[in-house]
Amino acid sequence: MSTYFIGDIHGCYDQFYSLLEKIQFDREKDEIWITGDLVGRGPKSLEVLEYIFSLKDKARLVLGNHDLNLLSVYFNIEKNSIEKEISELLNYSNLEFLINKLKKTPLVQYDLNKKLLMSHAGIFPKWTIKEIIKYSKEAQSRLSGQNFLKYLKYMKGDFPNTWSRNLNKYDRFRFIINSFTRMRYCNLNGELDFSYKDTPPHFNQSLFPWFVIENKLSSNYSIFFGHWSSLKNTTTPENFFPLDTGCCWGRKLTILRWEDKKFFTIKCTALK
Repeated sequence: MSTYFIGDIHGCYDQFYSLLEKIQFDREKDEIWITGDLVGRGPKSLEVLEYIFSLKDKARLVLGNHDLNLLSVYFNIEKNSIEKEISELLNYSNLEFLINKLKKTPLVQYDLNKKLLMSHAGIFPKWTIKEIIKYSKEAQSRLSGQNFLKYLKYMKGDFPNTWSRNLNKYDRFRFIINSFTRMRYCNLNGELDFSYKDTPPHFNQSLFPWFVIENKLSSNYSIFFGHWSSLKNTTTPENFFPLDTGCCWGRKLTILRWEDKKFFTIKCTALK
């Protein structure tokens, strides 16, 4: 049995499947952790969703911001600037089954014994492992609960960008979602900033990639994330593994086999 970690797939099913063939992925024995953003941009989001959910407990995935956007579109909350590849998904008769699966997908995957931790965008540096798990479960329960439409409606927005236990339930939900699915830069106090997406180092000297802010986890946990394809060749601290290598932008799709720390890639073609 091998444990694999893969970055954002973004509907690039052909490249995804080819990479699985390259590593000789055994769907009966192996396990694959997926950093989210299964859909959008690429032409075969449906095939990606169907295949991943067919793996059942052999696939451990988290929600990405594009997956959350699909939920907003499906439930008619997001009505503007709808991606063509997302709108085409709405025509499929079996989409309701897949949407219900997405609604129940967590924001964080973890293995406390192996000290493995994964989310789409990253881990808020001020949270402990207990808080990370707690807040992930809290947001997941909101998305899968009876009042999920209210939470989807209030999900978008850049504020609040500082964490407080005293936030109201909607602001609290938004901050948790943003931390796990949108975060890139923040200041030393943990204040999130969504205006910068470039490759570090950035000209704004008060902002830092979230993974260089002092935290209580990285000395004990290996942390896997996607989302930030523009990191490219940026060096990250030990135990941080950025896995979005820009497949949908014509670069490559990357898988890491954990047991021997070996990376496998497949070259991608830029989408038109």
